[in-house]
Amino acid sequence: MKKLTLALLLLPFLGKAQSADEAMIKKISDEILRNGKAYDLLHQLTKQIGGRLAGSPQFAKAIQWGKTTMEQQGADKVWLQECMVPHWVRGGQDKAVIIEIDKNKTSHALDVLALGNSLGSGTVTAEVLAVDDFAELDRRKDEAKGKIVFYNHGFDPTNVKPFISYGQTGIYRRSGPSHAAKYGAVGVMIRSLTESAANDPHTGAMAYNDSFPKIPATAVGPRDADDVWAMSKKSTLKMSMTTNGHFLPDTIGHNVIAELTGTEFPDQYITVGGHLDSWDVNEGASDDGTGVVHTIEIMRALKAIGYKPRHTIRFVLFANEENGLRGGTKYAEEAKAKGEKHVFALESDAGGFTPRGFSLSVTKEQMAKAQSWLPLLSPYGAFEFTADGGGADVSPLNRTFGIPVGELNPDQQRYFDIHHARSDVFEYVNKRELLMGAVNMAALIYLVDKYGL
Repeated sequence: MKKLTLALLLLPFLGKAQSADEAMIKKISDEILRNGKAYDLLHQLTKQIGGRLAGSPQFAKAIQWGKTTMEQQGADKVWLQECMVPHWVRGGQDKAVIIEIDKNKTSHALDVLALGNSLGSGTVTAEVLAVDDFAELDRRKDEAKGKIVFYNHGFDPTNVKPFISYGQTGIYRRSGPSHAAKYGAVGVMIRSLTESAANDPHTGAMAYNDSFPKIPATAVGPRDADDVWAMSKKSTLKMSMTTNGHFLPDTIGHNVIAELTGTEFPDQYITVGGHLDSWDVNEGASDDGTGVVHTIEIMRALKAIGYKPRHTIRFVLFANEENGLRGGTKYAEEAKAKGEKHVFALESDAGGFTPRGFSLSVTKEQMAKAQSWLPLLSPYGAFEFTADGGGADVSPLNRTFGIPVGELNPDQQRYFDIHHARSDVFEYVNKRELLMGAVNMAALIYLVDKYGL
């Protein structure tokens, strides 16, 4: 009875707080939707700089662009945080051609891209061993020696959330080359990690197991993958595959960091970020140009409306998420070395599509608190919090400090059509959807800053 009485007494105050929060979030939303700069900034990043693979001249240019842009958009403080990044280069045009079918000469060109971090030194020519998965390769391991292994393992179309399929299938890109090399294979080709109906191949990072030879590896476009799989079921195929990927020495890169200084807890930090690097074969618009401009737009909007955060909010453009995670790791390492207190970190790295909610890595109590905010967020599109974890670049903060971390969850259905492919360009980003993502992220940051998590 006492608890019920107390709750009833508090209702007017809770109502006033909710009204104030609704008004603040509406103010943030109006500023972003009326005056948002994210789309224009994305055009600058993609069309004036383009692909930004860590270690490349374009990545160095993007770092300076990020610093200048953060300063222009009103940050209290901007600086560069140095970190060493890998410097993998593609080294030339990637090619694959079926040159024999049942020992009859042919020339059936395939659209391929070398996998990121893969090594190649020219052309490898061998018969093709086509398998569906690791289990089939293990059963047929005696056939693999001297062959180019083709993994045709695709997305499970019954997964409503394509990120689940990506997680299930990504192992063939990450460790498929070494799994084949241990049986004597001389090369690997994987079905691209996508359900796209187009034939664009999708690159992405892989990692060698040092116990086995480092063989060349490519991804092939989905339609060509279907052709190779069909031909392999009735014929013996011989393929010529050319790649030239190699590493140069690690080089200096930077995280770009801006701050809005906290009024009550200036030494406690909330982090918002996206990764500045991309693959070399596209403009890196959705992966992760949208996350970069979300980050800058949130800072700009909060500054524009005169918001004074209780905690210091850091806005971070992370280096080298794609093939090393050096930026996110460095940010957490330096925070630990300085004895900083971090309370929450949020990332955008799933594209600029219509926002649906957020994925979090939190306790049950923290999840319950976040879900209590859904009535405030749902008018802007965020209808759920899931326990699917935070983004890659904020995950080192979670491991280092045990703090809650999260990631914006836009609609997933189209993301892997363009992810790591040539088609990841500015033209595939919708301005309205992009701005709505910034609205939802800014609203969540405001709530965490005010109430904690």
